[in-house]
Amino acid sequence: QVQLVESGGGLVEAGGSLRLSCTASGRTFSTMTMGWFRQAPGKERVFVAAMSWTGGRTYGADSVKGRFTISRDNAKNTVYLQMNTLKPEDTAVYYCAARVGSQLKDGINEYHYWGQGTQVTVSS
Repeated sequence: QVQLVESGGGLVEAGGSLRLSCTASGRTFSTMTMGWFRQAPGKERVFVAAMSWTGGRTYGADSVKGRFTISRDNAKNTVYLQMNTLKPEDTAVYYCAARVGSQLKDGINEYHYWGQGTQVTVSS
């Protein structure tokens, strides 16, 4: 079993930056593919980025490419999402997720464990 706890959300002005963190408990963190998703009010949860367990491969949604960067520190059981040049449309609850397996996936159903989410609000 893996438990995920996100932190780092908050209120930021457009053009600003935030870094989200997700700390995992459980011994299998270093062998799991990690992902970030987000859900805006009234909308479905959508994929943001994913990273392989070695950190050597990443995959990001087109909407965040060039602005968001996913990284991980297996020694700390933590995955990060650095968000730069934030826009009001980035406002959402951001969720950390983990899946058993090495393939990078962008489907919600591909992930086995989820955090509780952290709110990110970008003001215009």
